[in-house]
Amino acid sequence: MNLTTPELKDTGATPAPRRETAPRITALDALRGFALCGILLVNIDQITPMERISSTFHWLPIPQFLNLFVQERFFPIFSFLFGLSFAIFLDSAAKRSDHPRFLLVRRLTALGLLGAAHQLLQPGEALAPYAVIGLVILLPATWLPTRLVLIAGLVGTVASVTLVSGGIASIPGLFLLGLGVARLGVVHTLDRRTGQLAAVLALAAPAAAAAVWWQYTYAPAGPLATRIAAGAGLLGALAYATALLLLLRTRLGRPLSAVLEPLGRMALTNYITATLVVTAATPLLGLKGSARWDIAMLLAAGILVVQAVLCRWWLRRMRYGPLEWCLRCVTWWSIVPMARSLAPAA
Repeated sequence: MNLTTPELKDTGATPAPRRETAPRITALDALRGFALCGILLVNIDQITPMERISSTFHWLPIPQFLNLFVQERFFPIFSFLFGLSFAIFLDSAAKRSDHPRFLLVRRLTALGLLGAAHQLLQPGEALAPYAVIGLVILLPATWLPTRLVLIAGLVGTVASVTLVSGGIASIPGLFLLGLGVARLGVVHTLDRRTGQLAAVLALAAPAAAAAVWWQYTYAPAGPLATRIAAGAGLLGALAYATALLLLLRTRLGRPLSAVLEPLGRMALTNYITATLVVTAATPLLGLKGSARWDIAMLLAAGILVVQAVLCRWWLRRMRYGPLEWCLRCVTWWSIVPMARSLAPAA
């Protein structure tokens, strides 16, 4: 029985984690790593506020590019994947525990505490909101029928850009869409959905381009500016995600996956350590309050290159990243073996 169906019952004690039978879906790891790259570019300005407008009251080139092609384009991908991963973990945990939802409560609580600490360095961080919304929205949704979850996710996502201005308001809908898509089993048949992905991209790409043009030409102080930006971000996220999933099927797929997949598998560790590095480098590079966007982008590129190399090296020896391992230990409330030569997956 699929664990994420409403019939799931949580009873009995939690046994020690057993060997995981389901293989990782590498395309999702690569997509998560891709989203992480874009999020870092945006987060630098949140960690270290910088000048976006020139002395002549015009947007500086790099922040203008980020505003049109990066801002709000990667956060939706990450949020959707969180809901999807939530369902995958729930299904996997059901095979090893009699009360998997309790494991998720413990996992989300730990994530929320980590996020609360992370907020001290990055006020716009996502872990704390993810944990709270996961507990309040996602967890109760596991008792609902899949059709209702998908409808609620779609309505919530559309409402987040038509009634408000995206951002945190878009998280509940995207979480639910991820949960619903996982329940449909789409992720396990991605390799057979090339035509469907191409069709989605064919629709999303021109729509995203039109939305970017509308965002660019609309008055920044206009009453609809933030909602247009949020809508353009969602369409851009859909176009980016489908384009990457298709690109992974080409000759470039293997080298691209070799870079992105380790980043995605250690997304939590990379997300936190990037904040620490940016915070430490800011006074050394004189970024705060400056317009040195070229230096900021070089810093982001350097962080990602180092993380990609270290993640690949680490995962050859270990099953999990350091923070991912800590989260698993808290989730199962036991020490989970980490070294590849010793560890059953948990």
